[in-house]
Amino acid sequence: MEPTDLIWMNGDFVAWEDAKVHVLTHGLHYGTGVFEGVRCYETDLGPAIFRNAEHMQRLLRSAELYYMPVSYSAETLQAAARELVARNGLSSCYIRPIIYRGYGSMGLNPMDAPIDVTIACWEWATYLGEEGTRNGIRAHVSSWRRISPDSLIPQAKASGQYLNNVLAKVESMKAGYQEAILLDEHGYVCEGTGENIYIVAGGEIVTPGHHNSILDGITRRSVIQLAADLGYPVVERNIARAEVYLADEVFMSGTAAELVPVVEVDDHKIGIGKPGEVTRLLQSAFDDAIHGRSERYREWLDVVHPVDLETPADEATLPSAQTTAAG
Repeated sequence: MEPTDLIWMNGDFVAWEDAKVHVLTHGLHYGTGVFEGVRCYETDLGPAIFRNAEHMQRLLRSAELYYMPVSYSAETLQAAARELVARNGLSSCYIRPIIYRGYGSMGLNPMDAPIDVTIACWEWATYLGEEGTRNGIRAHVSSWRRISPDSLIPQAKASGQYLNNVLAKVESMKAGYQEAILLDEHGYVCEGTGENIYIVAGGEIVTPGHHNSILDGITRRSVIQLAADLGYPVVERNIARAEVYLADEVFMSGTAAELVPVVEVDDHKIGIGKPGEVTRLLQSAFDDAIHGRSERYREWLDVVHPVDLETPADEATLPSAQTTAAG
């Protein structure tokens, strides 16, 4: 990870090396935090944050689900992210907002622990590698099942829940694969460790639905819209494990991974063992959208302007007295 100059913490910009938390921070011990992954891309319009509003809204929804009232609105956090990118002089980067229970109390009752909000950004290449994006990756169906809604909240992007993903990721890598596919509690296909998953079969694009305990991916929403606009409506339904092996194409999408083909699962070659036509069309459409080359999807881009630096940080990012977590 390459450090940048500044990190936004509770309304202030602090030096990267000074952005520290206490060793007894509640979230460190119990995973009481929620976060987002957001990307900013270089475009002809300038640096542009992809679907900034949707990410910050989901962040606050996740916080609400875990009883973490936040004094910043989604609009305030959007502005803070834009200003952070501008202050760090980045043309493209990965942005990590996180809300967590901070230092002040210990124990399983989190309600007396303060709530801290931080946004960091840094340059980060495609999560599964440029080679994977071009030629596809090999995936493994994990022995670890996706967390059940009977135990935790799959719809929340919560820090502690990601131990589930970590176990699946490590297992797949130790077995020689680049990514894992998790099944839900009923044995149906759910998602990757950091991506939603899709199969192309019989002329249809099929993806698991919310009933499969998936995270409602922001990139997933974009892929579904792009597919429909290309004439490929997406069907949301249960997907049996064997359907993945027999699919014509398989691909994954996520903020960090972007859109990546899967060419082999559990040593079963998918289709001809190369990225398929539908996957390539969607990759191209997605790339045009995130880099501002498609006028149709310009609304997805939150452009970072030099003017974002002209307003003092305390005025640009501090919330009004009426701001609530529902922002």
